[in-house]
Amino acid sequence: MNRSTLFALPLLALALAGCSSTGTPRTVQAPVQAQPVAVQPLVPTSAQTVQTARLTTSIANGFVDPAALSLMSAKDSTEANSAQFYALQFGRPGAPRQWAGDGGTTGSVAVGPYVRVNNLDCRDFTHTVKVNGTDYVRKGTACREQNGNWNVVQGAA
Repeated sequence: MNRSTLFALPLLALALAGCSSTGTPRTVQAPVQAQPVAVQPLVPTSAQTVQTARLTTSIANGFVDPAALSLMSAKDSTEANSAQFYALQFGRPGAPRQWAGDGGTTGSVAVGPYVRVNNLDCRDFTHTVKVNGTDYVRKGTACREQNGNWNVVQGAA
């Protein structure tokens, strides 16, 4: 049964209930429409919120192995930051987000499914950075704060 049929049946029943055998009309009130409920989205809605959160989700805060971080250029860091944020924010579990920086430095970020921890959205992540032929892997759990920033959970990185 479709939605419009389900909605029409109570109205039909009310209309028929308004009829009487004596021919005296009765007043029938229409059902009250339910008010929509606001649902908080899982991702920030404004471009400004996304931009601010992206800038503060920094690989320097535990998303990348410190040994790799010291070998990365500014462009490498920018690309890695962007990939880390977008993987956490929008990535499908198990689908790595690739990035490339200067001089052959590359990386990928893979995330797990969203889980709810202490009223925060959290995800496991694996960020692999390849610098000069060496892979540096950092695994951890990141949680999104109320302001949209992603932070590595201490002890999990």
